[in-house]
Amino acid sequence: PAEVVERLTKDVKVSPVIANLLWQRGISTYEEAKLFFRPQLEHLHDPFLMKDMDKAVVRIEDAIKNKEKILVYGDYDVDGTTSVALVYSFFLSHIPHLTSHISYYIPDRYKEGYGISTAGIDFAAENGCTLIIALDCGIKAIDKVDYANKKNVDFIICDHHLPGEKIPNAVAVLDPKRKDCTYPYKELSGCGIGFKLVQAFAQKHNIPIENLEQYLDLTAISVAADIVPITGENRILAFYGLKRINHAPRAGIRAMMELTKMKKQLSITDIVFVIGPRINAAGRMESGKKAVEMLISDT
Repeated sequence: PAEVVERLTKDVKVSPVIANLLWQRGISTYEEAKLFFRPQLEHLHDPFLMKDMDKAVVRIEDAIKNKEKILVYGDYDVDGTTSVALVYSFFLSHIPHLTSHISYYIPDRYKEGYGISTAGIDFAAENGCTLIIALDCGIKAIDKVDYANKKNVDFIICDHHLPGEKIPNAVAVLDPKRKDCTYPYKELSGCGIGFKLVQAFAQKHNIPIENLEQYLDLTAISVAADIVPITGENRILAFYGLKRINHAPRAGIRAMMELTKMKKQLSITDIVFVIGPRINAAGRMESGKKAVEMLISDT
């Protein structure tokens, strides 16, 4: 509408063309435009609004207190490997005594296939892991979770795919697409859900949000490579993550940028076509574990 375009042109001090584009993106006020152009971390939603988040945090606290072994499990693609790198490195760096009590697992694309595998659960049980945090998969793993329960291995599922009729019998199932979840934003990537889990843990343990910024490069890579809509929270996570990649990239990403001779500021498009496919290649050629190793490497 002409009056909306006119108002945005005047208030936001942009051309009518940009005002029109803003309106097409559902933005009709100065405040909404400000949020769009200048995303803020404080506008991230409270992670405890997600169904089962309280249960997930309590179960992790119990595991830490009782010195249980935790296995961080994720898929072999970009979203899965970035999720595992984020959750694994967060707990490793914030809970010092966890070093020998936390490990990660990426299923073999050709032997185990997509999602949670019986082999992965057996690996957990054989190695004394009593809690699996599954990232970017698990929302339809009804039988696998039942199998794990019989082996006394608990599951926290962090997924963003559409659930089936039944929800797995896990300790906690974090998925904003659950019919019974009232979380305000439904389009997070798998790594985005992993981030919400660590955000919830950090919030409860008074770890400032600024301490989590170092992980946002991983969320930006997953948002780009998984082609989720760059709206709402995804926009905030991608905005800060891209900043991080361009100003203080982690060792693995820096090595990859040097390898590709990328001298310019990286955009979301560069991640989709240059960074993402290289991370994906690990799982296709040998093992997705290589991608995680690279993403968590210090050197």
